[in-house]
Amino acid sequence: MIIADIHNHTEFSFDSEAPMEGQILSAIEKGMKYLCFTEHIDLYMPVPLEAVCRVQDDSIYRPALPAYMAKSHELADKYKDRITVFSGIEMGMLPKAFNDYRSILKEYPFDFVLGSLHTVDDLDPYYETYWKKHPGSEGVERYFSDLISYINEFNEFDSLAHLDYVIRYCRDENGNPVGRNYRYSDYGDYIDTILKWVISHDKALEVNTAGFKYGLGNPNPRAEVLRRYRELGGERITIGSDGHSADKLCFAFDKAEDLLISLGFTYYEVFKGRKPFRLKLG
Repeated sequence: MIIADIHNHTEFSFDSEAPMEGQILSAIEKGMKYLCFTEHIDLYMPVPLEAVCRVQDDSIYRPALPAYMAKSHELADKYKDRITVFSGIEMGMLPKAFNDYRSILKEYPFDFVLGSLHTVDDLDPYYETYWKKHPGSEGVERYFSDLISYINEFNEFDSLAHLDYVIRYCRDENGNPVGRNYRYSDYGDYIDTILKWVISHDKALEVNTAGFKYGLGNPNPRAEVLRRYRELGGERITIGSDGHSADKLCFAFDKAEDLLISLGFTYYEVFKGRKPFRLKLG
């Protein structure tokens, strides 16, 4: 049984209203021994016209870090006899934010740092406007191309989050969702470049179970990509639900564990003070 969810969000992230304490209680109820909050910080991310978030200016992408860290530590102490709670961050990569992120990482003692890409050409693939501009494979290729560029500029993270995030929302020129049709072989050159970078830079690769939630039948990245990661010698993985509410915490962890074991993975990692320790699968 997987006993750690180390990618989830609370009211300190712009796209969640989940109380932090509620997330902890849900994790305990679901048998977790470790929980790491990874609140969003997406500096310089543009506010989309169709934003579903609570505030319509770029302050929504700048969490109140002192308050977040204080609350996380307070609750970690309150529940220390029932679960170990860590404080992490999910950094949305944009070149003009990299120096800011480096300063933030020096200032705040996070346990775990996720590196993510949420924006291409000032558009988030979450929204249909991205796919109207870059339909289907064009939008996917632009995403992977930018991701390769950014990880070569900024590598101060512990695990690369949802490598194929873009697939969750992929639409063709007619606006139809086509993410389920995605195959590793369609973008193998891009994906291999990313996987080889992860391995050579001794980073972990996140297995993000929200892909199941989005009806893709796979985590992000999908099984083919995880198999290729193993073929290339990759072993280090982290596991997270990307849950933004208590009911989505630990989502499809049973499916993820079965898949990972079938692909030959034997352990996953949890971070404390930016240092990994291993937990056994199965």
